[in-house]
Amino acid sequence: MHNRDGWWAAFFLAPQVVALVVFLVFPLGFAVVLAFMRWDGLGRKEWAGLDNFAAQLSNPDFGLAVWNTVKLAVLTVPVGLGLALLIAVALNNVRGSSFYRVLYFMPVVTSSVAVALMWQIILAGDENGVLNTSLRRWFGLNPPDWLGDTGWVIVAIAVVTIWSSLGLNVVIFLAGLQTIPPQIVEAARMDGAGSLRIFRSVTLPLLSPTIFFSTVVAVISSFQAFDQIYVLVRPEDNEGARTIVYQVYELGFKDFEFGMSSAAALILLVLTLLVTLVQFAAQKRLVHYDS
Repeated sequence: MHNRDGWWAAFFLAPQVVALVVFLVFPLGFAVVLAFMRWDGLGRKEWAGLDNFAAQLSNPDFGLAVWNTVKLAVLTVPVGLGLALLIAVALNNVRGSSFYRVLYFMPVVTSSVAVALMWQIILAGDENGVLNTSLRRWFGLNPPDWLGDTGWVIVAIAVVTIWSSLGLNVVIFLAGLQTIPPQIVEAARMDGAGSLRIFRSVTLPLLSPTIFFSTVVAVISSFQAFDQIYVLVRPEDNEGARTIVYQVYELGFKDFEFGMSSAAALILLVLTLLVTLVQFAAQKRLVHYDS
């Protein structure tokens, strides 16, 4: 209290702390309270206990949303990170790699709505769809309606998600590759190790902290998928695109059941925490933090 530097530190930290309290801590606490209430946003709140959670866990729509979210994570995380890793390794020693970084990173800084609208034109199932028209004319195939077919829509969403997030993962992996000491790679080459053996025994172990970080972020992002899905294909028109976050949105802002919506959001929070804890438990055996 008597340190002048401490007062200046508090002064500069105050805006961020206030923003965290107002936009994160308070809404989270309010959502926890609402999860045990019945409230339509205007009337009187009524205590519901665990009824909201029981209703969601027994709701077929919520079960479908959980299943679709898990499928999206299974499709996007390993494929997206694996592709980004291969591209990063290929670009690591290429002349002019900065130019390629910019190209790959452009979808990341592009509006998610613009990305969804562009892919909506590409994946359209009618005669205006770029992909289907090309497959019919050039290969004589009869492709499905990617955004209208319940069985294929989650694959289409996964493709869009991988494409839009690929650049970020490539840049992260490139940064991780730059931290690998070159003398270790040279020593492996002198011992007769080929490129594949170096990648498996040197690059992957030393890059494991970066892979772990990207995996955690990618899983959390896949669990929170909403904006691109909402623009690309309306989940109310195709149940195959229904995710947990859309379930939260529909309950709160279409049905005005804010108690149910908050309960679904808390279930999503618990699922995310459980998956993240499993990942952190696995890192003790799979992640190497020293050379």
